[in-house]
Amino acid sequence: MTTTMDINEAKQHLAQLLDLAKEGNEVFISEGNTPVARLTAVAPVPFIRKPRVAGLHAGAIWVSDDFDQEWLEEFWLGNS
Repeated sequence: MTTTMDINEAKQHLAQLLDLAKEGNEVFISEGNTPVARLTAVAPVPFIRKPRVAGLHAGAIWVSDDFDQEWLEEFWLGNS
């Protein structure tokens, strides 16, 4: 179904026009007798989950050798 509506009337009925577009209809908005815009629904973009690849960024991150070493009490007391 195709609907044509003047811009002034379209301002008042925007919610209904959007419902028509969601249902698959085309809505033309005109100024006087001249069509200036077409309102149609946007197709949703499907989300495609890509499989994870182990080792893809090998070597990009490193952990210091003293990563899990206990800190001296002077550090916690502020007596560096």
